[in-house]
Amino acid sequence: MRRHVPLTRRIVAVLAGYSGTGVHSATPAWALAFSTSGPTRDAGTSGRLFNKILVANRGEIAVRVMRTAKKLGIPTVAVFSDADASAVHTRFADEAINIGPAPSTQSYLDMHKILAAMKATGADAVHPGYGFLSENAAFAQAVEDSGAAFVGPPHHAVHAMGDKVESKRFAHAAGVNTIPGWAGVVESAEHAIELAKDIGYPVMIKASAGGGGKGMRIAWDEKGLAEGFELASQEAASSFGDSRMLIEKFIEEPRHIEIQVMGDKHGNVVFFPERECSIQRRNQKVIEEAPSPFVPPELREAMGKQAVALCHAVGYHSAGTCEFLVDKHRNFYFLEMNTRLQVEHPVTEAITRQDLVELMLRVAAGQKLDVSQEEANRVHGWAMESRVYAEDPARGFLPSTGRLMRYAPPRGEGVRVDTGVQEGSEISMYYDPMICKLITHGADRPQALQRMRQCDGGLCWWGVGLVTRVWSRFFGGGMGPVAFPLHTDAQHLGALGS
Repeated sequence: MRRHVPLTRRIVAVLAGYSGTGVHSATPAWALAFSTSGPTRDAGTSGRLFNKILVANRGEIAVRVMRTAKKLGIPTVAVFSDADASAVHTRFADEAINIGPAPSTQSYLDMHKILAAMKATGADAVHPGYGFLSENAAFAQAVEDSGAAFVGPPHHAVHAMGDKVESKRFAHAAGVNTIPGWAGVVESAEHAIELAKDIGYPVMIKASAGGGGKGMRIAWDEKGLAEGFELASQEAASSFGDSRMLIEKFIEEPRHIEIQVMGDKHGNVVFFPERECSIQRRNQKVIEEAPSPFVPPELREAMGKQAVALCHAVGYHSAGTCEFLVDKHRNFYFLEMNTRLQVEHPVTEAITRQDLVELMLRVAAGQKLDVSQEEANRVHGWAMESRVYAEDPARGFLPSTGRLMRYAPPRGEGVRVDTGVQEGSEISMYYDPMICKLITHGADRPQALQRMRQCDGGLCWWGVGLVTRVWSRFFGGGMGPVAFPLHTDAQHLGALGS
């Protein structure tokens, strides 16, 4: 492995949000709680929480975690593949270490290389970010067994909640509402057809170990179920190395609502106000907001209490997200639990004024939560997040790779941009083509929407084909020559307008 100490003042300035660079957005007042120069909780008499933290990820989430670590005075270690040798996250860290070739299976997904990097650099904590190894129970256990802190839930909780079949069993036992369906693994297409006769069409088949919309199909009849089962199981095997499938009733006209939870190692768990994630493309979220315009306080309380009950049942600590489907009558059903920090966590940070990464670090260090449920319930304004991707709509939204010759995120009050790129960065064929996440915050929903619209003309880019932006369809802005025909299930299209 190659190591270098790449701290660059210019990159630090860019990612801290200082206005003098002309590259990154100015840090809004509401974002100070998670900027590198913002306020923080007292570290206590023992000084900093960890001697050194390795971030087992890349791109914007690696930078995001490092920003809070730097705020807390914790030295940071980046890992990088050959393709990411000059990436922003490698230069933002205090140290960086090469972990192999560009393919993620040979670098970011190779836990042995990550563990070797941890040992070589003397890191005593590992934050997995999201994706890659973040929900790998074996990795979490290996970190724990090494004597380092895994900044996430205990490995047994990762295992239990990472398996959709097992998580449904835990949820049912904890009194959490679950979607009608088969409690075990579906053995074959024929088995699925037999089960669907009792469940009733339409049904959803999906990968037990999956996520991100992969290994998932909706079937409206036997023919569609047989075809969908084969395609979904093949996709699951190639994406997750696990072809096991489950089947459940497909909830029509659903809302995708999720509850952020945070627990410590002393048995304390709180839930935060919900996030609305119903605007999706190919079962992947593209616009999120908090709170939801569809969820009244009593529904929030009911969902939150069930999420906390599930955490207690599985012995959970750290950040996690319980995802629910809510039908048009406001009945809600547990979907799954993500045992990691979510891509859309900034909208929760915006409306709660909490730094979720800091809370994760403090929990990992053994501290008690200093956030009461009453404090966690408070909603400060409204926030929205749009994901900005380098994709070509003329080619079915395939990734558009290449170099960002010009890149200047929007600026303004109530605007936050989480990114892991800068001018000259390469959008690689090997990884997700997300360029940044644009978050706006306002006193209320109309103001948050208006700020998102104002950002429409503020993002300057050139050099990677067409960059598609979701708000040109939903927020009333213009994209010049690029129109964004969002591939979203029809029942989700009204989420922003209601």
